[in-house]
Amino acid sequence: MNGVIMQRVLGLAIATFAFSSLSGGPAVATVDGSNFSGTIDQGRHRGVPIDVTALLTAAKGAPPMICSLAANSIRNWGWGDWNDAPATPLSFAKAITSNNDFSSEAFPAADIQQLLAGLSADDACVRELSVRLIGTQKPETVGGELITRLSASDAGLRSVAALGLGLVEAQNGVDPLIRALRDASVDVRANSAWALGRIENGRALQPLLGLFSDDAEKVRLAAVSSAGHLDSISSVPALIRVLRQDTSPNVRRVAAWALGNLEARDGVTALVDALARDSDARVREMSAWALGNIEDRRGVPALGTAIRGDAEDRVRETAVWAIGKIEDRSAMDLLASATGDRSANVRGTAAWAIGQLDAEGTRAPAGLLRLLTDESTDVRLKAAWALGQLQDSNALVAIRDALKVEKNDRVRKALIRALMKSGENSQQTLTELLNSSDPQVREAAVRGIAGARSFDPWPWPWPRPRPFP
Repeated sequence: MNGVIMQRVLGLAIATFAFSSLSGGPAVATVDGSNFSGTIDQGRHRGVPIDVTALLTAAKGAPPMICSLAANSIRNWGWGDWNDAPATPLSFAKAITSNNDFSSEAFPAADIQQLLAGLSADDACVRELSVRLIGTQKPETVGGELITRLSASDAGLRSVAALGLGLVEAQNGVDPLIRALRDASVDVRANSAWALGRIENGRALQPLLGLFSDDAEKVRLAAVSSAGHLDSISSVPALIRVLRQDTSPNVRRVAAWALGNLEARDGVTALVDALARDSDARVREMSAWALGNIEDRRGVPALGTAIRGDAEDRVRETAVWAIGKIEDRSAMDLLASATGDRSANVRGTAAWAIGQLDAEGTRAPAGLLRLLTDESTDVRLKAAWALGQLQDSNALVAIRDALKVEKNDRVRKALIRALMKSGENSQQTLTELLNSSDPQVREAAVRGIAGARSFDPWPWPWPRPRPFP
C-alpha cells in the first residue's frame, strides 16, 4: 500500500472512530493534521462532531473493505441496519456490524450540502459515507433534496437517493418512492421498495405487492421483506403464493419470515408444507421459526416431523424452539426425545423448551436429567433452568449429584435455584451449601433460598434461533 493510500486509510479510520466513539478522550489528528475536538453526551449516545470535508477527503480512494468497515460505524434511527439495504454503493464489500444506539446531532447546512454533493461522486466510498451520514439527519432537513435526486438522469444517484429516503424514513417521500418502483434500474426499484418498508406507510402496500413478480430477485426480496413490515394481513395471500412458487430460495425464505412476522394464521398450511418439502434448509428453518412466532398448534405435527427427521441441525433446533414458543404441553414426549439429539444446540433448546411449557409439577423427563452431565455448558445451564421450572421433587437426587461435580458458576447457580424450587428441605444439603468454602456457592444458596419464594434472581437462558432475514 503506497503512502498516499495509507494516509487516507488512517485518516478515514480516525475520522470514523471519532464519529462513532461513545466515550470521552483527547482530540485526535485528521489526515491533514487538524484536530477533531468536541464533547460527548454519553447519556444520549452522541458521537464527536466531525469534519465532513476531512472525512470525505480521506474516503476518496480508500480500499473498499476499509471504507465498508468505516461506513458501518455510522447509524441512523429505525429497524434494521445498513446490511439489509438492497443496493448500497459498496454492496460488494459489506461488513457485518451492529450498533443501533447511535444518533447524531444536526450537521451545519454547509456540511449537508457537501454530503448531498457527495451522493454524485465518482468514488463509491464517498457516496457510501455521504448517504450514511445523510441518513443520520432529520427527514425535514434532507428529505426534499433526496426527493429531487430521485428523478435524476443518473441511475446510481436515483438509487442512493432512494436509500437515503428510507434511512431518514421520510413520509413525504412515499409517493415519489412508489413512482420509483417502476424505474428501469433494478437498484432503484429495490432500494425504493426497501425504503417504503422502513417508512411503513400503508399506501405503499399494493404497489409493493406488484413487485412480487419482478424479474430481479433483489427487487422481489426487498418488496417481500417490506410487505412483512407493513403490518397488514391483506398481503398474506400474495406472500403465500411467493412461498409456494418463487424460484429463489432467498425470496421464499423472506416470504416465510414475513408470514411469521405478521403472525398470519392463514399462512400456517403453506408454512407447514414448506417445512416438510422445501429443498432449501434456510427456507425450512424460517418456516419453523414462523410457525413458532404465529403460535398455532396446527403446526406442531409438522414441527415434530422436522425434529425427528430433518437432516439439518439448525432446522431441528428451530423446530424445537417453535414447540417451546407454542407451549403445547402434549409435545413433552417429543421434546424429551430431542434431548438426545446429536447437536448440542438442539439438546439445549429442547431443555429450554421443556421449561418453557409452563408444566409446573410435571415429572422431569429422564432425558432432561441426563443433560445435567452434558459436555456442553450451555446445555447443562438450560437443563438446570428447566428443572427449576418443572419443580419436580423426584429430580432432587439428580440435581444434588450434578451440583457436587459442576464447575461452572452459572450452572451451579441454576442448579441451586432448581434445588430450591423443587422443594429441597434437607438440612444437611442446605447447611453444606451455606458453609461452602466457595463464596459464589454461598451467594447462590442465599439467592436460591430467596428465589424459591420471590423474584427469580437469574435471567432465562434464551435459545439461539432467531433467523431474521
